[in-house]
Amino acid sequence: MSEEGRLEATVFGEMGFLEHLQELRTRVLHMLIAAFAGMLACFYFSQQLFEWLMLPLYRAMPEQSTMIYTAPHEAFFTYIKVALVAGIFLTSPYIFYQAWLFVKPGLYSSERKYILPIAFCSALLFVGGSVFGYFIIFPPAYNFFMSFTNQFIDPMITMKEGFSFALRILLAFGIVFELPLVIFFLARLGLVTSASLRRARKYAILGIFGAAALLTPPDLFTQAFMAGPVIILYEISIWITVAFGRREPSREEGSEE
Repeated sequence: MSEEGRLEATVFGEMGFLEHLQELRTRVLHMLIAAFAGMLACFYFSQQLFEWLMLPLYRAMPEQSTMIYTAPHEAFFTYIKVALVAGIFLTSPYIFYQAWLFVKPGLYSSERKYILPIAFCSALLFVGGSVFGYFIIFPPAYNFFMSFTNQFIDPMITMKEGFSFALRILLAFGIVFELPLVIFFLARLGLVTSASLRRARKYAILGIFGAAALLTPPDLFTQAFMAGPVIILYEISIWITVAFGRREPSREEGSEE
């Protein structure tokens, strides 16, 4: 039986469709509970976390400029969102662990032992991508946007819009930094090879710029800052497949089979 056939037998032999749905519901419920617990733990610090998150924006804004809120409840609900996002980051190792437990039935027995380190690496890459966005992308991006200020135009940024912009950047970079791990996983399953990634390079670059346009605010500056690191990650992923991908059988081995 081929590798794909054995994988299919593993997935559908152990669990049926209804069992998969039940497993998905269980894992999602555990993720939501973890995120809610993290939100409760972070809510007390939500104001400080918001100020820290907006610090690059504060530094780029003109002197004596401040953020505003335009609805009575806007500040309160913004702090709740901040606490929720912080809680997700805080519990991200457990959340990713639950996600990989859902994938576990489709893995070979030799690969299931790597679930815990893979979950930890997933959380590490996600947080690392967000940290990259905060320290590397935020300062030049905010300086660029605040450069349009003049004697006739002053920025009056609401808490809601400021947080929404920052959150999109953090999540976008957190997601795209998962690329090497995803490629590693696919390479171990034999679904991608270094040769196939090299052949698809030009299409991947086009897709990366398209994804950057969807995940980031509608400006070329931020999109280019996101696409550049992802292209580098794609090149790193090619070398990951070289080092960890499944070896294709030689012609002699294929003829013997």
